[in-house]
Amino acid sequence: MSQTERLSDRAVIRLEGEDRLSFLQGVVTQDLDRLKEAPAIFAALLTPQGKILFDFFIVKADGALYLDCNAEAAPALLKRLSLYKLRAKVALEIDESLHVVASESELNEGFAFADPRLAALGWRALVENGDDAEDGDYDRRRIAHGVPEFGKDFASDEMFLLDVNYDALAGVSYKKGCFIGQEVSSRMKRKGDPRRRTAIATFEGPAPEKGAAITAGGSTLGEIMSGTGTGALAMIRLDRWEKAETEETPVECGGAALLLQIPAYLEQG
Repeated sequence: MSQTERLSDRAVIRLEGEDRLSFLQGVVTQDLDRLKEAPAIFAALLTPQGKILFDFFIVKADGALYLDCNAEAAPALLKRLSLYKLRAKVALEIDESLHVVASESELNEGFAFADPRLAALGWRALVENGDDAEDGDYDRRRIAHGVPEFGKDFASDEMFLLDVNYDALAGVSYKKGCFIGQEVSSRMKRKGDPRRRTAIATFEGPAPEKGAAITAGGSTLGEIMSGTGTGALAMIRLDRWEKAETEETPVECGGAALLLQIPAYLEQG
């Protein structure tokens, strides 16, 4: 049985009030109607220009909605949502009585749910504060499957949804109707052939530091995002990568060779 790991870099925001569903439906990227059949969805809040400000899981439980979000960004997310709620009957607060845990196997504690981004990521749960182990393999699992995360791989107002593969990770509904940044996001999706994608980088030795440049024949293909062990995520310019492969130019990072791969979920999509 796999270990339950406390994700100490996560926080929980609670939303209560009769307008909680309709309020979020109008601002986030995913369709909250999915919560009629699933306990949780994955979503983002964008700028009007379509860049990601925050990402989070929306969990329906106990007559409320809970946002499993990056802990450092939680106060800013709470402030932004408070600005948007206007006259909506919604009360928002950071719930310090709950924390987030993850496991490769099914969880049956607290408000538990299978990770809606990718089945291979396992389960998450919102549980009352306890003594869960801090060290685990969540990040190793996430990176091995090519799943980027706000706060670890990128910061606010840096990436579009397609850059970090959120269209293939159940992070956006292009059919739900309006949300902040929807016009730009839908136009980029309709155009097809994204300029950038998040790929998996594998090294023979330890992965380089975040921000290290990935090059081929003097041309910069992209850069390292988060890493653990010999694996990392990489933001890659697809046209430059294709050119390097066509010309059989070695791809390097800091003088070290690496293997770049498109995540399986993108190839299957």
